[in-house]
Amino acid sequence: MIPAPQLSVNDRAQTVAAALEAKQGENISILDVAPIAALIERFVIVSGSNSRQVGALVDSVLDAMRDLDGSKPMIEGRDDATWVLLDYGDVVVHVFLRETRAYYDLDQLWADALPVLVQA
Repeated sequence: MIPAPQLSVNDRAQTVAAALEAKQGENISILDVAPIAALIERFVIVSGSNSRQVGALVDSVLDAMRDLDGSKPMIEGRDDATWVLLDYGDVVVHVFLRETRAYYDLDQLWADALPVLVQA
């Protein structure tokens, strides 16, 4: 049996972005944090307009990543649905309510990270 090819971290991040785009995620950004973070290579950040959309965005990512490579993340904040974090190890996904994203402003906090073009 031939082993499946190893997916790059960029492929994984782009898969997440496509799943978020499919559910009309707002302001999707991918940040290359590898040069400034210890264990993480990419942040994917997205906003939803309400808690129901945040839940749909999370479900879309979970389904896409499970279909891609069977991966299951550590999940934080799902019950609250204002900021849900999906930790896939090399890729960490931040799904925010619009207002919560503006308050925490991770995009500015991680301004030293390199932006990655979203291909979704």
